[in-house]
Amino acid sequence: MGGKIRLRGMTWDHRRAVDPLLAARQPFEQEHPDIVIDWHARPLSGFEFTPVDELARTYDLIVLDHPFMGEVARSGCLVPLSPLRLADGDFVGPSLATYRMAGEVWAVPIDAACQVAVSRADLMLRLGAVPPRDWTELLKLGRLARGQGLHLAIGLKGVHSLMTFFTLMANLGTPCATAPDAPLFDPAAARHALGLMRDLLAFCPPEVLDWNSIALHDQMAARSDLVFCPAVYCYATYAEADHPRPLRFHDLPGPLGPRGSTIGGTGLAVSAASAHREAALAYARFAAQLSTQIGFAHHHGQPARRECWEDAGINTRFGGCYADSRATMDQCWIRPRYDSYLRFQKLAGNLIETHLRGALEESALLDRLARLHAGAQS
Repeated sequence: MGGKIRLRGMTWDHRRAVDPLLAARQPFEQEHPDIVIDWHARPLSGFEFTPVDELARTYDLIVLDHPFMGEVARSGCLVPLSPLRLADGDFVGPSLATYRMAGEVWAVPIDAACQVAVSRADLMLRLGAVPPRDWTELLKLGRLARGQGLHLAIGLKGVHSLMTFFTLMANLGTPCATAPDAPLFDPAAARHALGLMRDLLAFCPPEVLDWNSIALHDQMAARSDLVFCPAVYCYATYAEADHPRPLRFHDLPGPLGPRGSTIGGTGLAVSAASAHREAALAYARFAAQLSTQIGFAHHHGQPARRECWEDAGINTRFGGCYADSRATMDQCWIRPRYDSYLRFQKLAGNLIETHLRGALEESALLDRLARLHAGAQS
């Protein structure tokens, strides 16, 4: 191994994230025999909140979330990827746009996701129900499920409460502000969105307030009483046949259909502090290729390349997930990305969760959210 360049990479700890990167090492290292990549993983909570400039001091390659882009553009902790000539049309929905800030692209989309619906097909069949198309039909399904001792589901722990609020606000045609110098929301629309969330909670078990996206999928796959979730960041791997009870994914049943879902996904970035910048850029270029992302899909990944979402074989592997949620992905909303936004995201999510637990009155919640947003850059 002497003389080889060794890159350190950081991703997040789930087979959707880790397995594709481990599988891609061999073809990359065959093309670049002088480069070796060591991948490390962190929990989802760390992925959502650990500052990128902190990671960039230790790792050459970083898998990250797009709300960090304001911080990245300010700090210069990542290498601009404009030389890779990435094109928006090569990636599904606004995936590439999420990593564009201050005239530069800061990451390669390697994973595409947004809030979509997920169901247990066996329980839906037991109810004789079809996936709801809007919130009215969702609540009708909730009443039907309750009559059979079953429940709707969602994950509303902390930041996930905020993401669902964001999605409903955008779906209603009144999206929250993406810059701190504008009012966060229209108060009447915000009350409407919170009311829709409370309506849903009436048909869910109380523990949904303890679940993040991964826990939601785990619980729906393990339990026999959770029929349908209207909005969760899709983990397509739970639709694969190696799950004892594969889940099925559907378009968002928002009040106004599948529009406005808050986009998620991940991008691959290169640290500006890397001592092996050219080698790391070679891997970023490799990760953007269609052939690489097809490989991701065959190792539990959730590729961002448009062609993968349209591939019949990949759709078969994932239970039709990509075809059945494409309309939602194409109409996504991009949440705020300004510098210091992550502080707002963490605190706001906790506030909305507290309200949904019945410990914070609606007017007080809206006041605190508005003040938190207004002071986000102070």
